[in-house]
Amino acid sequence: MKSNRNLSRGEGRRLGNVALIAFMLGSLLLLSLVRARFSPIGKTGEAIKAEEQQAMRKESVKMETLDTADDGAASAAAEEEEEETQLKPTDTSGSGGVSRSSVAVADAATDHLVLRKPVCYETSRRSDTCEAAGDVRVQGRTQTIHISPLEQEWKVKPYCRKHDAFALSHVKEWALRPLSGDAPHCTINSSATAFVLSTGGFTGNLFHDYTDVLIPAFITAHRYAGELQFLVSSFKSWWTNKYLQIFQQLSNHEVVDIDNDDEVRCYRSVVVGPTFHKELGVDASKTPSGYSMVDFRAMLRGAFGLERATATPSGDQWDIRRRPRLLIISRRSSRRFLNERAMVDMAMSLGFDVRVGDPDISTDVSKFARLVNSADVMVGVHGAGLTNMVFLPAGAVLIQVVPYGGLEWLARGTFKEPSADMQIHYLDYMIQLDETTLSEQYPKDDPVLKDPSTIHKQGWNALKTVYLDKQDVRPHLGRLKNTFTEALKLLPHGQSN
Repeated sequence: MKSNRNLSRGEGRRLGNVALIAFMLGSLLLLSLVRARFSPIGKTGEAIKAEEQQAMRKESVKMETLDTADDGAASAAAEEEEEETQLKPTDTSGSGGVSRSSVAVADAATDHLVLRKPVCYETSRRSDTCEAAGDVRVQGRTQTIHISPLEQEWKVKPYCRKHDAFALSHVKEWALRPLSGDAPHCTINSSATAFVLSTGGFTGNLFHDYTDVLIPAFITAHRYAGELQFLVSSFKSWWTNKYLQIFQQLSNHEVVDIDNDDEVRCYRSVVVGPTFHKELGVDASKTPSGYSMVDFRAMLRGAFGLERATATPSGDQWDIRRRPRLLIISRRSSRRFLNERAMVDMAMSLGFDVRVGDPDISTDVSKFARLVNSADVMVGVHGAGLTNMVFLPAGAVLIQVVPYGGLEWLARGTFKEPSADMQIHYLDYMIQLDETTLSEQYPKDDPVLKDPSTIHKQGWNALKTVYLDKQDVRPHLGRLKNTFTEALKLLPHGQSN
């Protein structure tokens, strides 16, 4: 019995050594996968290039015009089919980087291997983020950040559409480099965390303003409680001023046009590139303290002085605000309501207080946000203008009028799915063949009318040109009245009757 026990102990020691060696080899294999995924300087290779090109061909959406929200949804639809890869952010104050030669360090006391997080990592399939702490020196004119400690160089484009070649062609690349002896000396010191992001890409389109920049900025900035400074690359003064109230809610510091900045700004930590979760959304399960779109919308109310958190009517029965308000989002070019005046009259006959809004790129955000916030129901044809749903009070109703042409998937990804996280009721109105001007432009047997899927197969540009750019709508008032009546039943106004 004794000799058997000794033999078992010897075998146990040998098996333990084998297991340790296997664990070390597995860690080194994981390192190679991480490097292949994030490709620090000097580590690309033909295989990585081929992988990136394949991903770009699959996910990139060519957007030659920026007058619709549909562009983002096309790439979102492709992304739905694959699982997101997540590397959760961890504390970077210890090492600040990953060396070229090793990512595993042995603890002499325990012989355990600890894998250090790379400086730049994938926060979603749409976004890469770089984080570092220590001696951080930002040179804006050269898009360079010198960091100690940092063991290798990294490059990133700080915009949340990383596989879209057209978008990224308007986004400058930033380099994070190890701090060397000839590094520039600080001219401004700050105790805040530097946050580098780009307003290039597709900004100027309301949908992309929020889904590509503002909501990702909120996701990243929230945890710093204002002690974060926005360093904006590809800075557009008109754009930044348009959303200045939002930046002021997220930061206690001035917004810097970093590409044209002559200072050497020094910080204790830096974040380059915001984090994307989903279209017009925040995934609370991925945020440090569980904050969500409810918190984002509360921040918007604070930024623009919006009074209504919920769609509850006034308690005074004589107050005109007890009448539910319907806001019609009007369009000037394609996808116009051709019977808008008749829609207004019909809605008024149902008891709605009706308003018509016509937002464009020059619209004052604060003023229009207050108009939307006063509404209980908002209706509009699919397009960027529906992004104003972020200002609706909780319990309000969004009615998306979906153009003819098999666009249900597009409507779902852009506005239907985000509505639930915003605590907004959602209804849609599907345009039929006798309600679209396409029936006047094409023969009855044309594939555009008979089989939209054949147009879809020709690619995004063909689909967009036909079903989004050439189409106006004339909703049938009887059918639309049923939808408006259904919306009334969802409101606190209707429930109290």
